[in-house]
Amino acid sequence: MDKEKTPITPGIKLLRSFARVNKTMTKFVQQTAIANGLSVPQYTVLLTVASEKKITQKTVGERTFLPKSTLSQAVEVLVQEGLLKRQQVEDNRREMQLILSDKGLTLLKAIHQQEGGVHQLSEKAVGLLTDQQFEELLETHRTIASYFETQNEQGES
Repeated sequence: MDKEKTPITPGIKLLRSFARVNKTMTKFVQQTAIANGLSVPQYTVLLTVASEKKITQKTVGERTFLPKSTLSQAVEVLVQEGLLKRQQVEDNRREMQLILSDKGLTLLKAIHQQEGGVHQLSEKAVGLLTDQQFEELLETHRTIASYFETQNEQGES
């Protein structure tokens, strides 16, 4: 008796494509973090904080989806290593702001320049696309992400 194959729908193709990109990029993120004496959560926190002048630890957690305990441990080590500074939010003593230190900025600049690191590889991958292809790719990602975010918000209602 022949089993019927599950049809490969556009949705399945999309999931497979994202999974492949995610798996491959995650491998290089792990290698980059380890090569620089960081865990992946620590590296993720540094990148997230670097994108802002000041950012609350709560917001970092929301953006990275790291569990609270993992986030707290990563932040603690980064502060102890002098890569991040932590200060209380003025109007909310319970909330902490994170700021990239000069030492953290120097480390991230060095990581961005490492040959074979995830940043260099990402830049080279983008270089394979025309400007129009790249902008269309980003717009496609925004459209898909917005759709899923809307579905998630409706599910939480």
